[in-house]
Order: sequence, then structure tokens, then C-alpha cells
Amino acid sequence: MAANITVPRRICTAVLSSLSAGVVPRTGLEYIAIGRTREIAAMLEDLQTVEDGGSAFRLITGRYGSGKSFLLQLLRGHALERGFAVADCDLSPERRLTGAKGQGLATYRELTRNLSCKAAPDGGGLPVILTRWVAALQVAQAKEHGYAPGSPELAQAVEVAILEAVNRFSGMVHGFDFAAAVTAFYRGMAGGDDVLKQAALRWLRGEYPTKTEARKELPVSDIITDESWYDYLKLLSALMVETGQKGLIVLIDEAVNLYKIVQSVARESNYEKLLNMFNDATQGRLSHLAFFFGGTPQFVEDTRRGLYSYEALRSRLRANRFAEGGIQDYAGPVLTLQPLTPEELLALLQRVRTLHAQRYDWTPPVSDPQLVAFVTDAASRMGADVMLTPREVVRDFTGLLNLLQQNPDASFETLVKTVEFTPADARAEVEEDFAAFTL
Repeated sequence: MAANITVPRRICTAVLSSLSAGVVPRTGLEYIAIGRTREIAAMLEDLQTVEDGGSAFRLITGRYGSGKSFLLQLLRGHALERGFAVADCDLSPERRLTGAKGQGLATYRELTRNLSCKAAPDGGGLPVILTRWVAALQVAQAKEHGYAPGSPELAQAVEVAILEAVNRFSGMVHGFDFAAAVTAFYRGMAGGDDVLKQAALRWLRGEYPTKTEARKELPVSDIITDESWYDYLKLLSALMVETGQKGLIVLIDEAVNLYKIVQSVARESNYEKLLNMFNDATQGRLSHLAFFFGGTPQFVEDTRRGLYSYEALRSRLRANRFAEGGIQDYAGPVLTLQPLTPEELLALLQRVRTLHAQRYDWTPPVSDPQLVAFVTDAASRMGADVMLTPREVVRDFTGLLNLLQQNPDASFETLVKTVEFTPADARAEVEEDFAAFTL
């Protein structure tokens, strides 16, 4: 980012607040993106494949703080700009791919709540997408047939167009009920019936607990459950294409939570669901749909509890046997993030310094030589070659700038002596490695 580029104040504030807390910003990522050019190029190629009617599946792996979440959010921004619908969520003990307590359905609900499009980049995009789609159909039918706005003829013509569109879902699993819910949304919108419209949205988001409750409000025979949510995600992807989106991109971070499942049967059930997604995406069974998962190397490579413990996944995900000596196959299903080079870290801190200067309208008293010393000191610490992450360095540096801005009498030299570049997140990986160890 050139120093003369002006970044909006709200974006500066959001980015710096996130960096200070050690989390990934939801906006403004393009201003601090450094490196990862080949990984980004590979994922953009996946977007093109989805736009052309295909599908994709990727696992982004790297240590805590290495940039997995950053890369996924950067991809999210690119996808929204290119006209895709994007659904993202983080897995947790309450959100998995499947579970006895509805954890899979909880993941689906979170994905649909976070569904975004270019017109609704911050989530809650499902009603926006459907409303804009219906409005576009109304305009098209009015122009084609000369119907007056609000006339019964126009309403009937639009409903016929919607029925023709959703009828294409009927051949898919659970397609009839899905089509009925979409049609109910239109009828509620056209008739000014907000109760019916909200009921349709509630059903599409998987929020009905029982079939009986759903049938009282909608002409459906089933509801979305923990067993069926993946089938409905495919239907949602088809709906997105019908409404003018280029496809659906699903981003699922913190997949390491599947690795942390203690019960082997439950863990393998989740791995089997992930295998189904992988097979569907790579065998051409999906259209206009892509899955991107973020997880740690242990989540993938641990032969005792990770994906490699599930033979069907290990044989599909293992690295290209010819990729050695730092070479990576960027066409493979697993993208492993390597540590940023000192030069890339330096460029990243320069961008953070520029954002901080614009946000607080000041000149940070940190010169380029001092930045070089800062990065050199961090990179020279024991274990930094594998443990030090961009999150650690950027969080420390942002905190340092905050102190300098708040305390004009302080200097870089006096404060930097107290900065510890301890790879704190490495402790989480150690705990993870021994999570199942018992005497």
C-alpha cells in the first residue's frame, strides 16, 4: 500500500482494532495483504472454476496465527467483489459437520445467517438476495408484457416465473420443500404478508425445531435437520445461481475443532461428512459451489486423530510425493502456509505504520531502520523460524504504536526493550498435541 493512498477512517479503525486484538479484520484486508501470491492465485483459479459451473475443495493449513483466517477472509472479499454469494462460519464444540446434539444443523444456521453478497457484505444476505431477485423478475415481466406495477396480471406472471425457476430444484434431494419455501417467500412479499415471508426465511435458515410447527405456517412436509443440512446447502447454491449470483463459496474456519473431538466415533462421523464434501466437489457432482476449510497441520496430518487417521481421506489429501525441498503443488487439495519471510514481515509492518498514521493523524516516530531492527530481533529469537507468526509480530507492533501515540515522551528505543516476541500461540499447539495423552 503506497503511503499516499488514503484509507477511510472507519476502515483504519476496524483494521487496527482487530490487529491489536490479534484477530482478522472483516474489512480493509487489501490494505495489509502481503505475500501469499501463489496461494491467492490458486484460490482465485478456484473461483473461476465455480463461476464456470464447476466446484472446488481446499484445506488451508498452517500454525496458529500463520494467516489461515486472513487468507480465507481475503478470499471472501475477492469473491464478493466478483459477484459470488459467500457463507462463512467458525467451527466450535457447538458447531460441527454432524453431531448427536444438532451440531451440524448449528453450522448450517450459522452459515445462512452469515450469508453475504455484494449488496449485503456483512451477513444477513438471504432476504436481500431474494428481494432483489423478485424485484428484477417484476421489472422483467412488466417490460416484456406491459403489465402495470401492482396489477394482478404482473403478480401472476412473476409467480409463474418463480415457479419455473424453483421447479428446477424439484429433481434434487429435498427440492420440493425447498421450492415451496421460496415460493412462499414471494407470496408473502407480494401480498404484504410479513409473517409468511419471515416464516419462509426461518425455514430456509433451518430454524424450525419440528415439522409440525413448520407445517402450520408453510406448505412443506419436512424441515432441515442435522442429517439433511448438507443437501439443503446444495439447494441453496442452486438458488444463488438462479438469483444472479455466480455461485456459493463456503468458508469454514477453525476446523481443528473436529480434531479435538474426544470420542472417536463422533470424530470419524465428522470426517466421513467432510469426505462426502470432498468427493462431491472433486468428482463433479456439485455445480457453482466451493468449500474452503482452515485448520492446523495436526488436524490434517496426525495419523492418530487427524484426517490422516481416516484412510479414505489420507489417501486423497496426502502431499504430492514429488513435492520436496519446499516445493508445493498448488493444484492439490491442501494448501500449506509457509512462514512469511523477514522482508514480507517488514513490508507488512510498514503498511500497519501507514494505517496508524492516517487513523491518528500523526507521524509515528519509527523509522525504516528501526523497523528492520524490530523484525530482525523478532526473527532471531529461538524457534522463531517455525513458531513466530504474523499475528504475534503485528499485534506487538500495533501495541507499540499505540503506546507511542498515547505517550509522546516515550521513544521506540525505550519501549522496544520491553517487547517480548514470544510465540504464545505455540503453547496452544503443544496443548493440542498432548490433548488426548493419558497416564
